[in-house]
Amino acid sequence: MSSHSPHGQSPLRTVQVLGGGNAGSSAHVRSLAAGLVARGVRVTVCAPTEADHTYDFTGAGAEHVPVPRSSDPASVAALRAACTDADLVHAHGLHASFRAVLALGGRRTPLVVTWHNRAYAEGARAHLLRLLERRVARAAAVVLGTTSDLVDRARRTGARDARLAAVALPGPRSAEPDPDRPRSKARAELGAIDRPLLMAVGSLERHRGYDVLLDASRAWRRLDPVPLVVVAGEGPLRPELQRRIEDEELPVRLVGRRDDVSELLGAADLALLTGGEESRSVLAQEALHARVPLVAAQAGGVRELVGDAAELVPRGDADALADVVVRLLADPGRCEQLRGLGTRQAATWPSEDETVAQVLSVYDELTQPRPMI
Repeated sequence: MSSHSPHGQSPLRTVQVLGGGNAGSSAHVRSLAAGLVARGVRVTVCAPTEADHTYDFTGAGAEHVPVPRSSDPASVAALRAACTDADLVHAHGLHASFRAVLALGGRRTPLVVTWHNRAYAEGARAHLLRLLERRVARAAAVVLGTTSDLVDRARRTGARDARLAAVALPGPRSAEPDPDRPRSKARAELGAIDRPLLMAVGSLERHRGYDVLLDASRAWRRLDPVPLVVVAGEGPLRPELQRRIEDEELPVRLVGRRDDVSELLGAADLALLTGGEESRSVLAQEALHARVPLVAAQAGGVRELVGDAAELVPRGDADALADVVVRLLADPGRCEQLRGLGTRQAATWPSEDETVAQVLSVYDELTQPRPMI
């Protein structure tokens, strides 16, 4: 693959635009930046300051330009300045993509857009999001969707070229040398030494389906021992969820934002994915890599992602969720089967090298001069 500019005189320079609000897309950009830099590409990442603190884009060899997650004139102007002399701009997520469209107005710089998830909104904002999707899809030279549903959606909204993206789960996937030690430590900290531990991860927002999770947890109180549900994440619904947990005496703990999610997940008996807006759920991928049986709401791109390696339930059906969890806790054979299926499914997902190679091939298409016929 080439990593040179259209004229072959200097390394290709790309600008990656990130909103910073999604862990999956942020981790993807960090991985992508490292892979591109290793191949001789100059990479600038435009993202909020806190995103660089968390994902260390500069540590991957990229230049970081702080740009707030906002579409106000000052932020767009900062992004426009950062894109000066770029050979190509690659934006991740709908809001970052819209800012990139505004910043590139009047320029011929190719724009690549990756849609990692379907944008979520209710009421009047849903109409606004549809307008933004149409504007972005029509402005982009290529739209990469992380699931076939997102690719189809991009085509329906006017994309000239929409393709399925290879998106790896970044980071090493090596086995823990002593799996019992971190598992017992994490379970002891959470108070789940002699009871099943069920793990959910994600921001405390409406679309995550935590109301369904709390409804289902009422049924688990009759089990002996009672499973403990741990939710790692922070967000605006915390007061409402905590009030329900206390008022209804539910076996659920909100532990806030954690830096040791992988360790906590590895200690769990089951992983629970109750929302439906993540097209390529990081939790689902982490669970299968960690050989933790997964129960997930059947929505978005989850079936495409996990295949038959998880128990899927209808989205919003608390009774179905409760029943599946009860059945799995009583069936270690099925849990072991899911672990094996998860390992095989995870092996089919693209690697970080494959992800970078696909993206670089798209860049070359858009920046390399075409021979005269």
